[in-house]
Amino acid sequence: MLARLLVVVAACLGAACPGAGADTLVVASPRGRVEFRLMKLGGTQLGFAVALRGRAVIEPSPLGILVDGVNLAERAEFSAPERYRVRETYPWHGAHTPVLDDCRGARIPIRHAPTGQRWTLEVRAYDDGVAFRFLVPSVGMALRVPDEATAFRLPAGSTLWYHDFEGHYEGVHQRKRIEEVAPGEWAAPPVTFRLPGNQGYGSITEGALLRYSGMGLQADGRGALAARLGHTIPPSYPFRLRYPGDIERMARPAAIAGPITTPWRIVMAATDLDALVNCDIVHNVAPPPDPNLFPQGAATPWIRPGRAVWRYLDGGEATPDGVKEFSRLAAELGFEYQVVEGFWQKWPAEVLREVIGYSRERGVGLWLWKHSRELRDPIERRKFFRLASEAGAAGVKLDFYDHEAKEVVELYEASLREAAEFRLLVNFHGANKPTGESRTFPNELTREAVRGMEARNIARARHDATLPFTRLLAGHADYTPVHFGARRNDTTVAHQLATAVVFTSPLLTFAAHPRSLLASPAVDLIKSIPSVWDETRVLPPSEIGEIAILARRRGPVWFLAAVNGPAPRRLEVPLNFLGGGVYRVLLARDHPGDPAALEVEHREARREQTLSVELLAGGGCLARFSR
Repeated sequence: MLARLLVVVAACLGAACPGAGADTLVVASPRGRVEFRLMKLGGTQLGFAVALRGRAVIEPSPLGILVDGVNLAERAEFSAPERYRVRETYPWHGAHTPVLDDCRGARIPIRHAPTGQRWTLEVRAYDDGVAFRFLVPSVGMALRVPDEATAFRLPAGSTLWYHDFEGHYEGVHQRKRIEEVAPGEWAAPPVTFRLPGNQGYGSITEGALLRYSGMGLQADGRGALAARLGHTIPPSYPFRLRYPGDIERMARPAAIAGPITTPWRIVMAATDLDALVNCDIVHNVAPPPDPNLFPQGAATPWIRPGRAVWRYLDGGEATPDGVKEFSRLAAELGFEYQVVEGFWQKWPAEVLREVIGYSRERGVGLWLWKHSRELRDPIERRKFFRLASEAGAAGVKLDFYDHEAKEVVELYEASLREAAEFRLLVNFHGANKPTGESRTFPNELTREAVRGMEARNIARARHDATLPFTRLLAGHADYTPVHFGARRNDTTVAHQLATAVVFTSPLLTFAAHPRSLLASPAVDLIKSIPSVWDETRVLPPSEIGEIAILARRRGPVWFLAAVNGPAPRRLEVPLNFLGGGVYRVLLARDHPGDPAALEVEHREARREQTLSVELLAGGGCLARFSR
């Protein structure tokens, strides 16, 4: 049951906390670990800073919103806030469930002196980060154009991981010190950074992106990343390729009628990678689901996560018989779904229904692919959803969005809402980063927004060891993991198996042909991998880009997965995440002489023991611990 406690406390007059100056206001997290500080910069511009256990995560930085070119945070005054507390739990499909939303918040009244415009800055402080947004009331029926005036200044000596927008959100992260980032460089959120002196981590992204342009980041060359809206971000190669006629229109700032409510700007702050990976702020700030569409939220019965097969990357016939074969093999694996690419659109309606019926008889639901261009017309969009629903499809895979302009963001929301009306699950490809949409619309089981297995020429070992601490902080990612052929590049087969556990995706689509999965010596392990988790722990010596080691639990069963970067190593992992007693262990690890082979063994283990594994360069291991 959803438990919610929202307490609103009238603020005292004057400063926000003991010790704060008259021009400073502090919002502290429930346990006091994180502080958001509102201040004046240069006496006129509103600014903010974020601290973790007293150490700077974001140095004093400008904060503001432009409306019709006027910065409402310049020459502005703030007054006593309305303070409140949120403490709420809800079911979730991700790193853990249930999720606890626990924060202290403040709604801060602000007056822009030159125009008299009154608006509100809303802040929430969590023990693992902060979120803030701007609320500007309407002025009659006028259309107004908002834009960004906020930046995030990182502490000197910080190391950050980021990629640009050339591939939209399908990029490979660079690692640089903040001093090395050139002015004008673009960064696609989330942008993760390590504080100097290994004092912790931060990550910048946004939440509750609805009816507004998405946020990118651009370096100023002096240690700050400035927030930029979607219309200012250079169009990506996929967008230039597919929508050349829309480039000029998408570059225009979007007008808004009525009140302006921005997405939440989020700064995660954590002392270690485990706390960073388990941060829930992105979905905590998203609106809860509509009970008319989702009576039990993510636990609504027709919202069913699961594993899927897919023919696109490892062979298979694009025919009705080919789809039937994959459904038979999916059933043999115990997988719940099959993703079918656009060739289904050539079939007569009766053939589609027959293939879907055949699959459903075997417990396998089909997902149907569709180009987003064909969803822009509301009539055509509903026509497609009705066709998929009446044919018996489980879900839809919607592709090629490729931009974060307001009109594209609105297309995501319309697609999710209308798909839910037809009880269809959704997977977005060619997509932007998640911003908590799957809390508001839990029928979104996954989205791409990642350079995954479809990419061929990539240093995959380092990339895979980076993603859990960068892109996946925003939410699920449809990487389509696990391939045993050339696409695995500089990784081993054991590494490939481990990615199915390390990468979170409630629709877990395997890239390998199902016959290859069934022929694997680790087939029993593969069949048992779930797509959602009750608990996740990031274990030492995990390090961004070097190695990611996760222990994840589903019910009473634990999985331990390691994806290694480019350097071989010996791994010694204490098993103290286990409960008491003896566990049966099924372990798949690198074959010392053949990266394309596996060693699979059975053993027993207790929590007092340590698991020792030799990892090849680009290697990995996957272990299951059960009673």
